Amino acid sequence: VQLQASGGGSVQAGDSLSLSCVASAHTFSRLSVGWFRQALGEERVFVAGSRWAAPSTYSSDYSDSVKGRFAVSRDNARNTVYLHMNTLQPEDTARYYCAARLGGGLSRKYGYWGQGTLVTVSS
Repeated sequence: VQLQASGGGSVQAGDSLSLSCVASAHTFSRLSVGWFRQALGEERVFVAGSRWAAPSTYSSDYSDSVKGRFAVSRDNARNTVYLHMNTLQPEDTARYYCAARLGGGLSRKYGYWGQGTLVTVSS
């Protein structure tokens, strides 16, 4: 599985931004996809996820820091998962990565990773 994240940029506090993650996988509809971020000098942390459950349902999972501001959605016809980020704050500044695993479950661990896209939020 190969992942390509895009959509990052520089915005002002309070703005919105949407990131995209395109996956090259014939089984995209059965992928669980997560978003992580890594701020400069910090560890990479979980942000949000779209978890697959058999036969074809999905649930969303969010970290406490973004719950209510960020939303994850997916378009299986385009092999794409989106991260819609609203009311961005300077502390949201980080490189954002998408990750994937085959199958469902509640885990926030993923085996496939994309290259990341940078989001900078100015006050």
